[in-house]
Amino acid sequence: MNVEQMEYIVTVANTGSLSKAAKELHVSLSAISQSISKVENEIGLKVFVRNRAGAVLTSEGEKIVSKAREVLTKVEELKEEVNRQLDTLSGELKIATIPGPIHLLVEVVSVFKRSYPNVKLEIYENGPVKIMEDVYEQHLDLGLILISDRLIQKHKMLSFEKIRDGKMVVGVKKESPLAKKRTVKPEDLIHETLVLYDDDYIEQYVTETLSKYGSPDILFTTNNTDAIKNAVKRGMAVTLGIDYSFSNQQLRERDIVMVEIEEGEYERVYLALVRHREGQATRVGKEFVTNIKKHF
Repeated sequence: MNVEQMEYIVTVANTGSLSKAAKELHVSLSAISQSISKVENEIGLKVFVRNRAGAVLTSEGEKIVSKAREVLTKVEELKEEVNRQLDTLSGELKIATIPGPIHLLVEVVSVFKRSYPNVKLEIYENGPVKIMEDVYEQHLDLGLILISDRLIQKHKMLSFEKIRDGKMVVGVKKESPLAKKRTVKPEDLIHETLVLYDDDYIEQYVTETLSKYGSPDILFTTNNTDAIKNAVKRGMAVTLGIDYSFSNQQLRERDIVMVEIEEGEYERVYLALVRHREGQATRVGKEFVTNIKKHF
């Protein structure tokens, strides 16, 4: 039985009629009839019972058609993969990310460029507010930001796709007493000096969670990650962030120790892709998003 014959018997099974199947497949009725007869003679089983009302599957035919559908699905998947490999992807894509996960994005970009060398990628690093503004104004194709469900509701013209859960952690100097703990409670941080990354979610966490236990001592807020890292390494302060905002290199070198904050009543946070809700996704963009999802 070849692929064409499988297409014929599946279409007849779907339509319940040889004539309808012939019309759908744009072939003659005799071609359909002869093909089915040939299959039945070849396998030695009756696939259809034909009558004036149409064609009805036999019990054996139901099993054969079920397997034929599976084969045809795999054939289509194979065709799509071949076309994807043969069709050289090209174009441009402008992406911006908050600083925290940039080391993760670089890995995705490296793999993507090896597969699609003709695609021009422009990667920018910026704060979440600026990223959302640029996506809304369509200066960017795609953004990678930190977001909570409540913040998603505030931006109706943007489309968010959550790709990874995040845990709130505190980054401390390796000699800090906090570094010896497996977890800390939010109230433990109210006595610490903080340096914060300028981010809506972190601001929300400090305002709504830490402030319950007193007035947070904030040394400074900035989008300069080097300034934050240096302040923590010198023991001037501790910082708050999401677990993947601390690079693997920092953790390997033990410059900064990451300690998980015990979950409380604060909202969950996600690393999410942001796009313009009304923007038309390009094929380059779709393929890049697929690569991000696989990696993350």
